[in-house]
Amino acid sequence: MQKKINIQNKKARFEFEILDQYTAGMVLTGTEIKSIRESKASITESFCEFNEQGELFAVNMYIEEYLFGTHYNHKPRSTRKLLLNKKELRKLNKQVKNVGLTIIPLKLFITDKGFAKMVIALARGKKLYDKRDTLKDRDNKRDLDRVKKNFSNK
Repeated sequence: MQKKINIQNKKARFEFEILDQYTAGMVLTGTEIKSIRESKASITESFCEFNEQGELFAVNMYIEEYLFGTHYNHKPRSTRKLLLNKKELRKLNKQVKNVGLTIIPLKLFITDKGFAKMVIALARGKKLYDKRDTLKDRDNKRDLDRVKKNFSNK
């Protein structure tokens, strides 16, 4: 039985306002997918960008070298191609160029068929006061949940 692989970018929702989400496939080599299956990957500092041909790539994504890999092992921080429909790619490219939004990865997971997929989001960066509001809302929710729990136990 294979364990569930779910690598998340926890800082993304705090630092960015998420506008739209897409699920993209990834082009990986053999040692890269083996390292992901062992949960030895990180997407916290990564982002996505387009090249001249209009293809989408994940940049600065860290996948640890496979322990049993030989000279065929991969580079830990290379760019990896993301697979989306042409229509989705054109829409994202237009939004990134015209509106000035950014594309960030939110989650990396493995499907039941064994393919690696990445949930990417079209996002706008938050200002400092937006981050403060997020922290305040989180603290208020935690306090309210604590009060509800104490009230229901009595």
